[in-house]
Amino acid sequence: MADLSIDFAGIKAPNPFWLASAPPTNTGYQIMNAFHAGWGGAVWKTLGHPIVNVSSRYSAVNYRGRRMMGLNNIELITDRSLQENLTEMKEVKEKFPAHALIASMMFETKAEWHECIARCEDVGIDGFELNYGCPHGMCERGMGSAVGQNPEVAERITSWVMEKATKPVIVKLTPNITNITAAGLAAQRGGAQAVSLINTINSVTGINLDTMVPNPSVDGYSTHGGYCGPAVKPIALNMVSELYNHPKFNLPISGIGGIETWADAVEFFLMGASSVQVCTAVMHYGHRIVTDMHDGFSDYLDTHNLGTPTALTGITAQKLRNWENLNLNHKVIAQINPEKCISCQLCYIACEDGAHQSIRLPEDSRIPEIIQETCVGCNLCSLVCPVDECISMVQVPTTDQVITWKEHPANPHSVGS
Repeated sequence: MADLSIDFAGIKAPNPFWLASAPPTNTGYQIMNAFHAGWGGAVWKTLGHPIVNVSSRYSAVNYRGRRMMGLNNIELITDRSLQENLTEMKEVKEKFPAHALIASMMFETKAEWHECIARCEDVGIDGFELNYGCPHGMCERGMGSAVGQNPEVAERITSWVMEKATKPVIVKLTPNITNITAAGLAAQRGGAQAVSLINTINSVTGINLDTMVPNPSVDGYSTHGGYCGPAVKPIALNMVSELYNHPKFNLPISGIGGIETWADAVEFFLMGASSVQVCTAVMHYGHRIVTDMHDGFSDYLDTHNLGTPTALTGITAQKLRNWENLNLNHKVIAQINPEKCISCQLCYIACEDGAHQSIRLPEDSRIPEIIQETCVGCNLCSLVCPVDECISMVQVPTTDQVITWKEHPANPHSVGS
């Protein structure tokens, strides 16, 4: 059986499944319950000068019967005193010494950073996460994503922290930026031992059409918030892989963004992560989802004869490349299995109205047919088909050599032109 324990930038944990800094890590009570349930670590809800939160804090995007496909959050950092948090952090570490406990922080001045670092280390935490990601409320005060969007400032504040911290430092990156690698490299230059990403995405999730007020409503008004949950996973996977693949970046990555299942966690590892953090899924389904994550991840490693989670790290990220480096002579076409087809004809409608008009309806049958001569292998028909494995994409044999856009004669800047 695979060993799920990890050493992430010097922070040891019994497994790679951590709770992200968020409402589920607001108190010691919540975190101890999570550790009892099987979570390997937790990042405490961000410490800072206590704030006052609004009432009515969350809104969600539901899609076709799925609740909370995406969650919008306008809650800020901890609204409890630093001493209250530190007392509970000490209790958690005393009761769960083998679990990873990370202190998330957000301050304005060097002196404030240094004071909190010293006090956190005194209670025995295992590391720090610098919150450069929150896109609402705190950024208006020059913190959160306001730092993460400015690599120079992020590097400087990280260097402040490194002057004082003796425990590993993780920098949490904002996705609300044009180039995630610039932020990651800034954290690295500042001396951080690791990064985590992504934090939440700036959003407005919807509008109450009766009142014409955005959700969530606070006395008839609202504000932009941080978007998270399953809907953001594709964005997170891309950003994790971008950073992992950058030739000058060499820090471990804690992956965050829409993780609900063991398969989601595996995908983040394959894209370059060495640990994962979960928030929205716990807010939706509770702590017990970690049991399935643990069992499924372990079984996956065993099936592939891999001994540790980090044996997966970056395998798939290395298969990503710029479009110009893809083989233009590779061709697939759709193939419909008539025995599985339920004659809904969604594939025909999608192809006819939204793609390449390469499916026809025979006069004597309700089962659509692929027009092989014009099919470009776009995959749309297989994606809209409601029956698993009814439509498959089949590779067309070719003797043509591999050719990319760099060499293609249609490219005016091709090699040899």
